[in-house]
Amino acid sequence: MTINTPLTLFTINMSHYSEKIRWLLDYEGIEYNEVALTPAVHTLPMLIKGKRAETTVPLVQRATTCVQDSPRIVNWLNNEYGPLKTLPAQHEQEIVAIQQRFDEIGKPVARYLYLPGFAHDALIKDIWTQFAKPWEEVFVRAFYPVIKPAFKVKLKINKKDVARAEQKIDAEIRWLEERIQHGQYLVGDQLTVADITAASLLAPLACPEEHPIYGTAEFREKMAGPAQQWADSPALKWVREIYAKHRGVIWAKPPVAA
Repeated sequence: MTINTPLTLFTINMSHYSEKIRWLLDYEGIEYNEVALTPAVHTLPMLIKGKRAETTVPLVQRATTCVQDSPRIVNWLNNEYGPLKTLPAQHEQEIVAIQQRFDEIGKPVARYLYLPGFAHDALIKDIWTQFAKPWEEVFVRAFYPVIKPAFKVKLKINKKDVARAEQKIDAEIRWLEERIQHGQYLVGDQLTVADITAASLLAPLACPEEHPIYGTAEFREKMAGPAQQWADSPALKWVREIYAKHRGVIWAKPPVAA
């Protein structure tokens, strides 16, 4: 097996964990083909490929090797394609610790956004079916009244859990504000996995212009509206600055449907 074997990245378009790995691959210059999965329809393929009893994305595949879950993917990429310039060995332990810190707010961020977002069913259905095959779009739109409540239960989208998510997000935003007082980057003097993780996981709240979903006016208004309480915070300004400086074009090569 060589690294010349094509790498495939399985994503969901709105997933900030998917954006994390997509950004990492783009920044590291690792060639890949992106396959966009449709929510609800994605569960069985990810169960089968991941072999971890998980339905999550992202997942990378090279030949018969499949790696699921973003921190595991980062570790695998570093072993197979590294050393990654975004994971310098002298700072690896600190970078991994910050990666874990912000990975843990991924679900709270999604929970926080979907509570208001699910008041706008047309927007959710449009986002979910952006890269869907015709039959997948028909399925999602037809069964959306069933998928929506099931999704809300699975992600714990209710007022009590969303309130807890808000507290968790606020705490990490305050931590980030303190951290960036000491420099532009979270570790050392260059962009690392720590920065990519923090910026990606907070991007749905910061709504950077570079992101083709998070950066739209409709997303900012209908899903990220409650996040206005942090919009002018140094932390979310930092996210937008990191995107502007280091992200580049997203989907220069559009993903294909699964």
